Amino acid sequence: MTDHVYKSIELTGSSQTTIEDAVKNAISKASKTLRNLRWFQIVETRGHIDEGKVNYWQVTLKVGFTLEDE
Repeated sequence: MTDHVYKSIELTGSSQTTIEDAVKNAISKASKTLRNLRWFQIVETRGHIDEGKVNYWQVTLKVGFTLEDE
């Protein structure tokens, strides 16, 4: 098994539908500019309320990716 070294960053995704969609939105956007994404961890979940209803979800994630060999 190869030893891996990971770098992690923090992202916040949002969605008007579900927490899962907020996670998917953050990862999808990050994957357009970052390579080798491997894992995520939900750090915080929060939402915005408008007129007594949940208007959208925000989910903060730690996302890890492997560093490339030189």
